[in-house]
Amino acid sequence: MERAKQEAVIEAVLFSMGESVSVSRLAELVEAKPSEVKKIVYDMKAKMDAEDRGLTITELEDSFQMCSKAEMYEYLIDFTKNDRKYTLTDTVLETLSIVAYKQPVTRADIEKIRGVDCSHAINKLMELDLIKELGRMDAPGRPILFGTTEQFLRSFGVKSIEDLPELSQVQREEFREQAEAEVSLQLNI
Repeated sequence: MERAKQEAVIEAVLFSMGESVSVSRLAELVEAKPSEVKKIVYDMKAKMDAEDRGLTITELEDSFQMCSKAEMYEYLIDFTKNDRKYTLTDTVLETLSIVAYKQPVTRADIEKIRGVDCSHAINKLMELDLIKELGRMDAPGRPILFGTTEQFLRSFGVKSIEDLPELSQVQREEFREQAEAEVSLQLNI
């Protein structure tokens, strides 16, 4: 398939899907290597940005998504007449940060760190599509494991979890102490 056709196919897929599409899936579709697909998408993004268009292509881990540019947000809100904004309470933000930095994590782990029930915060984060169930832990009771979503990455403007800000020394020390306590608890069982 020639380059112009590959670009057109990728553009149509990204526009139509409304969610991210993996590089490997795009590579299969346009019969190219993943590295070639990334080059094509980067060129498409550069062209869109140079033309100051309303759309852009966002990279999310090993996938791409076509979406409106952040600076178009106010126009979209005006257009839809829906200026409803979600605000995250301190409790919900704290729960989200625990999930982001410790994922995959169970509800019990979150509650151990926070010291209180987190059902409401977890439900709210799932409702907002910021966290999701990743599966179940291979342990008694098979507790659900939670992790962040692509919507989390989009909302906080990061490509992957590795791009999150570093934890402060105090935070790292608290996590280390918690891990040591967990290990000693498991050894006593």
